[in-house]
Amino acid sequence: MAAPEPPAPRSSPIANLIGVGARGAGRVASAAGIDDAVERTTEEAIVRAFESPAVERAIVRVLESDAAQEALERTLSSPAVERAAVKVLDSELVDEVWDHLLASDEVQKLVERIAEAPEVRAAIASQGIGLIGDLGRQVRGITERLDARLERFVRRLLRKPLRTEPAEHVGLLTRVLAFGLDLLILNGVFLLSLAVLSALLGTADNGFSDTGVALSAFGWIVAASAYLLTFWSLAGETLGMRFLSIRIEDYDGSRRLGFRRARRRLGGVVLAAIPLCLGFLGILTRDDRRGWPDRRAGTDVIAVDREVAPWSAGEGTEGA
Repeated sequence: MAAPEPPAPRSSPIANLIGVGARGAGRVASAAGIDDAVERTTEEAIVRAFESPAVERAIVRVLESDAAQEALERTLSSPAVERAAVKVLDSELVDEVWDHLLASDEVQKLVERIAEAPEVRAAIASQGIGLIGDLGRQVRGITERLDARLERFVRRLLRKPLRTEPAEHVGLLTRVLAFGLDLLILNGVFLLSLAVLSALLGTADNGFSDTGVALSAFGWIVAASAYLLTFWSLAGETLGMRFLSIRIEDYDGSRRLGFRRARRRLGGVVLAAIPLCLGFLGILTRDDRRGWPDRRAGTDVIAVDREVAPWSAGEGTEGA
């Protein structure tokens, strides 16, 4: 048998009177059009309240509070939000928007402006030069160790005292490698020029006569001499020396040797090479590592430390 429902509470006569009066006032206000005016007034009051500086400051304080920050962090780190974000990113709509954005003219113009910016070009060039210079220093480090071993061997063979302090100048093998790089560059440019000249003269299929070979050899000697004199006199270093970060300096430390001193050094190289390259023996036996060309021209070959690549800036570079 079901339990009897409790009787509904009886309202007091005063409450009934107030309710009847409120409903009657509402019907009167609706009939007179007063309720719309009250609603608009209330809406404007709410808008002015939210636009007031006090309400703005209160909202900012609430958003900056620790409780709001913690609630936001909990919301962002919740699995539901993560699943929703992954679902949105994996949707086809995002792919379509991304494809449309990449194909737009505005993005293409933005990419062109960024690529043409002087700062971007300077950064790319600096990194490229830094990479080449860093590679050259690594190679120079290997040749410097080989120079030290070769120098010890020659000194022991000649019964000369071994070096007790680190060398301040560049050794023989490092110089030979730099000169070999210069020969590769010079030969490449010379052969390319010779091929173009042969094509223009129509002698590419006929080969070279003895006179042509002699003229080519003479031209190569002239080109090599001009190459060395130009770079030595103006920059104190050739392209091969630049790659290995070494250069020629005179006694006062000047990098620009001048044409006269460069000519004397080139003459010294020729004279040192004639007696089976014995004129370069001083690089192995002297403490200052100066062969006949350096003593004749009053120059030294030293290692220099240039700007390293960004990825190797923390390693440090030691000169010879």
